[in-house]
Amino acid sequence: MNALIESLAGKRFAGFLDAGGPVVAILLVASVVALAFVLVKLWQLWQLRVTDVRPAEQALELFHGGDPEAAIRHAEATPNPAARAVARGIRGLRAGAPEAMVREEVVRYGNATIQSLRQGLRPLEVIGALAPLLGLLGTVMGMIRAFQALEEAGSQVDPAVLSGGIWEALLTTAVGLAVAIPVVAALNWLETRVERVAHRMDDAVTRLFTGQLMTPAPREKAADAEPASQ
Repeated sequence: MNALIESLAGKRFAGFLDAGGPVVAILLVASVVALAFVLVKLWQLWQLRVTDVRPAEQALELFHGGDPEAAIRHAEATPNPAARAVARGIRGLRAGAPEAMVREEVVRYGNATIQSLRQGLRPLEVIGALAPLLGLLGTVMGMIRAFQALEEAGSQVDPAVLSGGIWEALLTTAVGLAVAIPVVAALNWLETRVERVAHRMDDAVTRLFTGQLMTPAPREKAADAEPASQ
């Protein structure tokens, strides 16, 4: 393995492309495209502050504490999707809209947000799936060329020529796997983050409408306090 790495590192880039052929060139371009998509998605997630759960939590506390205006201001002060969904719901309820209509609007906003976060994941999925196949295609084509050279050589076969042709053929498979593995890993990580954002939005909106079920009513509190005073 070390010998292979040293051999690959010792080759010049032009020689590397020449050995791998057009398939390696395509794979290298695909790797650059995949890296660009990953960086864009990371930037998008960072801008939306998707890991910060405090804004939505604090907005819900303010709303159920009887201060909807402060809850809206707090939720809209952050780009966090869950907090923004809560703000939309509170605004709808404050405007006197039916709860079903408010829920529908918040769900529409949530679906649009998740769709925006999923944009760019499909190309990563395609690159991760096609890179190994392209590498295998390059290997098959290289093996065909190697055996054609073997046939043309007839009885005067140089083992070095044959082994060199096979090495160059296998190079494309190695490059294809080297491109696919990190792309698939990044894709799975990004999909997990998007699913987590969707779950947090759904949880925050549900608690917006069911928050009163989580705290006892004033009469219940008073009734609980009477036996204690006696």
